Amino acid sequence: MWKPFVALLASAALMPAADPQARIRQVTRTPGFIALWDFVQRDPQGRFTAHQPPGATADFHLDAINYVHDYWQQGRPATYADFPLLGRGPFGQAIQLRQETDPTFRPCLILPRERLHDTALDVKGPNRSVSMLVWLIRESGNHALAGIWHEGTDLGNGAARVERGKRQYALFAGLAANAGAAAVHVSENGRNSFGDRYARNLAVTPEVLPAVPSDAPAQVLDQSWQLAGFTFDNRKHEVTAYLNGKATEYWIENPQKHPFFQWPAKGWQQAQFHRQPGLQEGEDPSFPADQYYEPPETKLLHREVEQSTPASRRELQTFRYTKVRVTWQREGKGPWRVVQRELVALKANPFWFGHDLYNPRTKEEGGPFTIGRVIHTSKSVGFTGYIGGVAVFDRALTPNQMQRLAEITKPGPIAATR
Repeated sequence: MWKPFVALLASAALMPAADPQARIRQVTRTPGFIALWDFVQRDPQGRFTAHQPPGATADFHLDAINYVHDYWQQGRPATYADFPLLGRGPFGQAIQLRQETDPTFRPCLILPRERLHDTALDVKGPNRSVSMLVWLIRESGNHALAGIWHEGTDLGNGAARVERGKRQYALFAGLAANAGAAAVHVSENGRNSFGDRYARNLAVTPEVLPAVPSDAPAQVLDQSWQLAGFTFDNRKHEVTAYLNGKATEYWIENPQKHPFFQWPAKGWQQAQFHRQPGLQEGEDPSFPADQYYEPPETKLLHREVEQSTPASRRELQTFRYTKVRVTWQREGKGPWRVVQRELVALKANPFWFGHDLYNPRTKEEGGPFTIGRVIHTSKSVGFTGYIGGVAVFDRALTPNQMQRLAEITKPGPIAATR
């Protein structure tokens, strides 16, 4: 099935050679740079470690674990041998996340909380923004790519080591928000949101990552690198998902029916009920007030009148993050009164997030930074494919900066030099 691709690529001109150090400098000199794992740089013990800003001394080497072994006491421990190297990548190397068939084996690379807590990578709390990038080839799966996103082991399934969720920020390959897309998840409490058992504050791209077999010809793999990324701008309360340097606007119509966005839609509806005097039909008096979803609806961007009579009026109003159908009624020549507000669409990219990132005060309250998988109760196989770089920044990068970072590896992958 790959013959047409091979023939096409064979006829194309060869990509110019690229300097790995020049690529690394373009990342490390971007304002707000915290860390870059390129899977080439290693510590004296041979473990993957991160490029950091001049003067930074945090120990960001990665350990290999099987989280099913650590939390369920099942399966064998993982080693670096469980992450085969491709031999080339955006910065010179890449690790493979394989389609593991043993349900007791879910390996990931981990920076434990003990070495992460209160470092620059531990972006959390008031006024803190963050951006992250993952260079990857997706074979299959829609789960986690990288981030501080311990989903907890307290939702059943018999874990021997039971811990609550400890989420801050992470990149995913879409999940059910849009399987195969670039998706950013953020959390203000480390746990769940909007009455669901999981965290549901997220932005997602409408575009998806192509699915490329891990055993595809080298020429095909070399042309298949993608860049998933995100920014969280605390000042704007805005989370944005990027794919290959682009952040395409994405609306979810009828979000009440969406597997993920039904939850912020529920938070929006409960906030509407709460504003009305008395208990409304459908209102949940136990719904926590800090889980209301209330993006700003003060600046009207567009108005479409759908129906108008002397006694009633209905129009579709578009705001930055929501589209709302508003119905007014009046008696005779009396004042107009709003009788219904219905959420018609919710913006999934960018997504409004009206909180700070979860702020664990102690090491015990915080989660690890992981690459390839996150700790979670369902223990699904998750993402499979290749990861060739992970970078984190302590601010919301601009669209121009995200685009420039997407372009630095366009000449193609390069071979490891050390």
